[in-house]
Amino acid sequence: MTNAHAKDRPLSLRLPQADVALIDRAAKMQGRSRTEFMREASVREAEAAVLDTMMIRMSPEGFEAFVAALEEPAQIVPELREVFKRKAPWEKA
Repeated sequence: MTNAHAKDRPLSLRLPQADVALIDRAAKMQGRSRTEFMREASVREAEAAVLDTMMIRMSPEGFEAFVAALEEPAQIVPELREVFKRKAPWEKA
């Protein structure tokens, strides 16, 4: 069975050899082809760019409730306090 979406649209890029070498190295480290690696990385960055510019819409009442929640004093979370007291694994002797 073939993947109908695998080769829908060709895309050509001109990249410096150093960039290609780095991409190939990273793809190989993950056991993937250059195409798979670049497609996933490109789509991930495109999604992030779109999400970063999306407008959040809410009613005036909803916005007021949101601002009120932001203005509330911070609450202590005992579990987080304990986590932050721990040394990082690389700090342990």
